[in-house]
Amino acid sequence: MKLLGQMVFLLLLGGVFCQNQRNGKSSGKSSRKSPGNQGGAAAQAPTEVGSQRNTGNVAKTRGGSLVDTGRGDAAGTSRRQTDDMKLHFLRNTKVTCNDGTAAGFYLKEVKGSRRWLLFLEGGWCCYSQDTCASRFQNIPRLMSSSGWPQTKKGTGILSSNVEENPHWHNANIVFIPYCSSDVWSGTGPGPASPLRQRQAKDKERSTNATDYVFMGSFIIREVVKDLIPKGIKQAKVVMLAGTSAGGTGVLLNIEKVAYQLAQLGAEAQVRGLVDSGWFLESKQERPPNCPETISCSPEDAIKMGLRLWNGVVPDRCRQLYKRGEEWQCFFGHKLYSSLTTPLFVVHWLFDEEQLRMENIYVGGQTLSDAQWQFIQNLGTELKNSLTDVTAVFAPSCLSHVLITKSNWMSFQVKGTSLPRALQCWDRSLEATRNNKTPAKGCPFHLVDTCQWPQCNPTCPALVDQATGQELTLLQMLAAMGLDLQRLGLEDPHSEAVTVVSNGG
Repeated sequence: MKLLGQMVFLLLLGGVFCQNQRNGKSSGKSSRKSPGNQGGAAAQAPTEVGSQRNTGNVAKTRGGSLVDTGRGDAAGTSRRQTDDMKLHFLRNTKVTCNDGTAAGFYLKEVKGSRRWLLFLEGGWCCYSQDTCASRFQNIPRLMSSSGWPQTKKGTGILSSNVEENPHWHNANIVFIPYCSSDVWSGTGPGPASPLRQRQAKDKERSTNATDYVFMGSFIIREVVKDLIPKGIKQAKVVMLAGTSAGGTGVLLNIEKVAYQLAQLGAEAQVRGLVDSGWFLESKQERPPNCPETISCSPEDAIKMGLRLWNGVVPDRCRQLYKRGEEWQCFFGHKLYSSLTTPLFVVHWLFDEEQLRMENIYVGGQTLSDAQWQFIQNLGTELKNSLTDVTAVFAPSCLSHVLITKSNWMSFQVKGTSLPRALQCWDRSLEATRNNKTPAKGCPFHLVDTCQWPQCNPTCPALVDQATGQELTLLQMLAAMGLDLQRLGLEDPHSEAVTVVSNGG
């Protein structure tokens, strides 16, 4: 009887265990629905880590800075790192990505921290029916949230690793994906958009791929609103940062973010960090109607885009230019003097995206003498444009984007790394705020003085795109067809070789 009683008890216990397992699976299914489901296709993104895609399927994008931490197996959940940023969709479902799916942000909260870093992703823009249709076909994640993973892991200044990110690792990190294609300036369909034209004619909206909305400026506003319950009103420092088009987005929105927080009663010091978004106007003559990105100057793209996006620029800058010339406020050297919020500019003196705007691809094609001359002149022009910028870090290198590189601490200007320069800037702002004299010997205006690309010995290596081999500058120029001897670059005593060899 005693044995029989034990068997019955074990059978009952097993039944309870199985029922709990079934209940757990059932509740797991019901928990997959996200609050962001109201926003459209973004609702299809599951909530478990690992159910999105394999880690081997991460695509490199312009200004990209994050690594997908999803796993392709069930064990991914247990291996998830606690410092991952988690996806939140905007509570205001009327503010969306280009295709109407829910916009949102990734957040890594640090309890007790009063430092906030809001990061704007980059990725250029689209400015016409053709360029937007092409963008949606080729890079849909920059126009829709339907494929966004549930978590992201930051690198560089977005990292939680103290060794990789010594001064900002313990801040609240907010990564705002770029899905508005408007350099973060849009406020809805502009008067030139097909959607606005059809609405004006009281026609039923079609499903044509050109019927996009552009709400970049609104997305930033709504993210700040959604962060209020998370504690951003109690912040001591809020830094709006961005790379490439996201960097330009910082220039365009930093004053609005500062005003919005002040209206909420926050006493935070708001700052801006612009990485690789300080562009210069094009020097090439281009046809006025440019159907493709490669044939269009940045000025013409912005001019057309402003109409399509119903784009806005900061009030003080807009007042500097007559109607129709607002596009000039997208260029940092024209906008900077009108800003009152502290700004730190990071820019490679030979920015690869600036060169691509001139159809110059270092390592990817032949190079003419005229193009080589343009490259040399670019460094000088960028230096001149940064003369009056209070806080700047500008290495004499060929690259694009810096603050989100995992090895961002290794680059130096005059012996100072960017994280160190940002720390010096931080201390200077704090001293000024407290009516104290900033400490000496802690620089944050750092511009390389050498004149040639790659003359800084800490520059990222140049890589031959065909072979994957690392090359020196002279090897790269020779591989691109330049006659080094004719240009006086082959002589080991020439200025070019001497500067490159000695690191400036």
